Amino acid sequence: MSEVEIGVIGGSGLYKMEGLERVEEVRIDTPFGPPSDPFIVGELKGRRIAFLPRHGRGHRVQPSDLNFRANIYGMKKLGVNKIISVSAVGSMKEGIHPREIVIPDQFYDNTRRRISTFFGDGIVAHVSLADPVCPVLSGTLYKAAAGVGAKVHRGGVYLCIEGPQFSTRGESMIYKSWGVDIIGMTNVTEAKLAREAEICYATIALVTDYDCGHHGEAAVTADAILEVLNKNVETSKKIIKEAVGSIPADRRCSCSTAMSNAIITAPESIPAEAKERLKLIIGKYVK
Repeated sequence: MSEVEIGVIGGSGLYKMEGLERVEEVRIDTPFGPPSDPFIVGELKGRRIAFLPRHGRGHRVQPSDLNFRANIYGMKKLGVNKIISVSAVGSMKEGIHPREIVIPDQFYDNTRRRISTFFGDGIVAHVSLADPVCPVLSGTLYKAAAGVGAKVHRGGVYLCIEGPQFSTRGESMIYKSWGVDIIGMTNVTEAKLAREAEICYATIALVTDYDCGHHGEAAVTADAILEVLNKNVETSKKIIKEAVGSIPADRRCSCSTAMSNAIITAPESIPAEAKERLKLIIGKYVK
């Protein structure tokens, strides 16, 4: 199987990608356990694509229980160097409406119990996350969204909460006072791990609701967002198909060298087991 270049992680409602040709199902073993599902690998507009349903087919895995490390490591093992993440979110701003799209450029991590690094167990690394989204990839997604007629917002802060419950009204009002733009439950962990894996990462955030802090808005329920979500998912598929042909094959960003000065542990102090476990991540820096 030839190397895959572009990965797509589908969120709530996006469990498959139509239009893929020469499709095969690929199961990946990782040092961190199994990914959410087998990868669906195929060609779209002549580019090799790997699709992974984040929560598994049938939506079996809740946000806090996702094996984020295995999902991103699996993408890396396939050869992926660019990940498009699709995620349902709530709006925290009056000017961002349901059925619209946001291409965020920042994250705020408000999760509590997730493993969000490949490192530890004898090796320490501090990667820069000042700008957690690839500017080239996110710019391509923004142009593609505008090109298919979507109402799209470029930039903004994605607040990531633990879930699986939606926010209380008190929490939602506090989050709004922080100035965040959208709220979700998954993407910040992916972004951190993608940066450590030197993979470009960007999000197509599908706005389904106003959260419960919006004046006069009813409480958020799963039933209430499904109709909006289904329409948004169709739009996201159009954006991905439009974007794939425009994503540069070369990488004109710093994502590909993110780990170059991040490893703090002296090479001679790194356990052999850690070197072997992380060879795919650190192999070009630590022998």
